[in-house]
Amino acid sequence: MDSAVKATEKPRLPFSSLLNISFGFFGIQIGFALQNANMSRIFQSLGTSLDNLPALWVAAPLTGLLVQPVIGHMSDRTWLGRLGRRRPYFLAGALLAAFALFVMPESPVLLFAAVMLWVLDASLNISMEPFRAFVGDMLRKDQHAAGYAVQTAFIGAGAVVGSIFPWALEQMGVSNDAPAGALPDTVRFAFWFGGAALFLAVLWTVLTTKEYSPEEMARFEAEAADEQAHTVRVLAARGFGSSAAWIGLGALIVFAVGAWGLEKEVYLLGGLLILYGLASLVAILLARGGKSSILCHIVGDFGGMPELMKRLALAQFFSWSALFIMWINTTPVVAQYFYHAPEAGTPGYQDGANWVDVLFATYNGVAAVAALTLLPLLASRIGRVRTHIAALLCGAAGYASFFLIQDPKLLIASEVGIGIAWASILAMPYAILASSLPQRKLGIYMGLFNIFVVVPQLLVATVMGSIMKAFFPGDPIWTMAFAAGVMALAALAMLRVPEPAKSA
Repeated sequence: MDSAVKATEKPRLPFSSLLNISFGFFGIQIGFALQNANMSRIFQSLGTSLDNLPALWVAAPLTGLLVQPVIGHMSDRTWLGRLGRRRPYFLAGALLAAFALFVMPESPVLLFAAVMLWVLDASLNISMEPFRAFVGDMLRKDQHAAGYAVQTAFIGAGAVVGSIFPWALEQMGVSNDAPAGALPDTVRFAFWFGGAALFLAVLWTVLTTKEYSPEEMARFEAEAADEQAHTVRVLAARGFGSSAAWIGLGALIVFAVGAWGLEKEVYLLGGLLILYGLASLVAILLARGGKSSILCHIVGDFGGMPELMKRLALAQFFSWSALFIMWINTTPVVAQYFYHAPEAGTPGYQDGANWVDVLFATYNGVAAVAALTLLPLLASRIGRVRTHIAALLCGAAGYASFFLIQDPKLLIASEVGIGIAWASILAMPYAILASSLPQRKLGIYMGLFNIFVVVPQLLVATVMGSIMKAFFPGDPIWTMAFAAGVMALAALAMLRVPEPAKSA
């Protein structure tokens, strides 16, 4: 960029534009909600045991880990004329996800359902990651907080619809009974509705928004034009010590599986660490040879994250560990302890699973309201960091309350605390980050930040099964104690995050 040319400010967009920018997330979250609330139910209905649930859920975090940084990097460099930069990814992901939602409830065997979960989660991630960067692309910095709040409200609203739909269908007379090895019509119809809603919501955003061209974005930015080359030069100067450390840690985990008799799924965790160590080694060698590649940029940007992003990453790590524990285990916990029906296929189990849909709709509904009302009010008075700490502690209390409540209806109160935490997790870290990330690399940094969303989920999916089998076999209620503990650790991690300056 010519040094004589000063960056110009983006125009301030009306509230209606903020709605259009994030409306597609409403549909995406319907898909995620159906997945989160019903996949354990589907897997158990197709014959898997409680002990095997974490292994089957591993597809979700693994696809996010692999897909989001790559999609972020690619979308930073895409321009397809009238279709734009981020919108091609919205549309492609929505088509694939809608297909997976239509096919999923017809899964004839467990393996097919697991493959469809993989396809669904990869597709949702292809659409979701560019939406995070889309807010930063389209809005000026003093609108970022409002943009992410609106996005969170749509996430909550979509999750309410997706979570409660099977229950609502039952109230309308649709059968909630199912023969062994099959799903009730309430779940099948809900997945079909979700596929259509997801595609139409994303299509709305595609048709009602117009992205800034590369030339317009260049006028809005003050970053140096050779920023990408700088990343490769910094990577070339890096030593091989960190690569060796990642490989060594992965090898140690692989050894521990056999030595301590851990679940075989933990091999995946060790293998991923070894793979990243090897990838970083190759990236450094390529950079030293003067070659630029997607691998160089992803590895280089991961190591060069801003300090604020690194501190927020630790809080994200603990926050999402708690959330994933909840998504995997709430259905078996509620069915076993509140409906006394641990076995899938029994009427009590189906009733418990449908009540989980209501509980998940509750915390998402609370999140939608809190994102636009409670959290902005608190943030204006005590700051965004303290607001996030308070919200995370509400979530920890919600998980802990599962041990004190006996009437399943009273679990609604637990979900209020969890919903406040969920709203803050979806909005506050991104509002804190929004103005500190370079605009030219917004997609890749949002994708890399997502690593600290999916890695804890991967840890839960691989390690939690070993812990529960060793110490609490057949007693899933203790997963809620782990969720409460790690959510409290997330609040402690936020104490290291400085309060950002107030935007204009």
